[in-house]
Amino acid sequence: MGKRKVLSEEELKELTLPGDGQLFGRVIKLMGGDNIMVKCSDGKTRLGRIRGKLKRRIWIRENDVVIIAPWDFNDERGDILWRYTLAQVDWLKEKNHVPKEL
Repeated sequence: MGKRKVLSEEELKELTLPGDGQLFGRVIKLMGGDNIMVKCSDGKTRLGRIRGKLKRRIWIRENDVVIIAPWDFNDERGDILWRYTLAQVDWLKEKNHVPKEL
C-alpha cells in the first residue's frame, strides 16, 4: 500500500476538527521513531505518538498543526490523529478555529 497521491490542494476537501478531549497543537520537535513533541492549545507540551494508521500515510514536519488526543491515564502524552496542510491551516485561521498562539 502506497501513499495516496494528491495532485492539488483542492482535492483535500476532507477537513477534521477536534472533538471531545482533542486539542490543536503545533509540532515543536521530532523525537525519532513515532514520537513528536507538541505544544498544545491548552499551553502544555506533550509527547505525541503517531497512530499506526497515519504512520505510513502522512509525513509530519516541524511547525505543522496537528490534532492531538491526550491520554486519560497520562496527561503528558497523547496520540496524534490528524495533520493539516498549509491551505487548511489558513482556512482554520480565517474561521477562528485555531488559537492565535499556535
